[in-house]
Amino acid sequence: MDFTPPLQQGILLRRYKRFLADVQLEDGSEITIHCPNTGSMRNCLFPGEAVWFSTSDNPKRKYPNTWELAATTDNHLLGINTGRANTLAEEAINNGTIAELKGYSLLKREVKYGEENSRIDILLSDENRPLCYVEVKSCTLLEQTVGYFPDSVTTRGQKHLRELMHMASLGHRAVLLFVVQHTGINLVQAAEHIDPQYALLLKQAAKCGVEVLAYKTELSAQSSKITAPCEVFV
Repeated sequence: MDFTPPLQQGILLRRYKRFLADVQLEDGSEITIHCPNTGSMRNCLFPGEAVWFSTSDNPKRKYPNTWELAATTDNHLLGINTGRANTLAEEAINNGTIAELKGYSLLKREVKYGEENSRIDILLSDENRPLCYVEVKSCTLLEQTVGYFPDSVTTRGQKHLRELMHMASLGHRAVLLFVVQHTGINLVQAAEHIDPQYALLLKQAAKCGVEVLAYKTELSAQSSKITAPCEVFV
């Protein structure tokens, strides 16, 4: 996924009201940018460190700039825009990077499914194979040497696990894909200390046939892309 034009850089001052962040530019001026992340952003906020943002040409947007990347105090990069995870996953499936999801002839996004009024992030189909339901999650929380998901209690994420279990019970492939948008994460597991119910459901899902995958992402101001598998512990 290329950023066109390349992202602009600033210094993070603060994040507030959940969806806003103040950034200082090179000339000393300050701007407010949109923060496209609904989570707590635990261990993702480093005031005084570099951030990168994109700019929309939509004149109707109150805040035309969108926070995309951040630098950590340990010189890692992380992806702030959780909405990018689905695009990264789609590109990696189409170019064959995610080996487990190769060979499908059709990919659809945001398809209604399940028993709880849900939409699957990616639906893969092929006339000679069962349908494959792929739920994508962005993982950015690093604590010590482990990446965790979620970074706050997520009833929505719990619902998605129940839906995947239901699809698996019907004979379809059901896949939970963690897109690791933090260059310091090499192992992913459920954040039982943050959302014990999610962790419990994830263990149940794995036992019920839901496949759990994690893939690392290469991040820069020019582009982002999924590159290689990441160890995942269920």
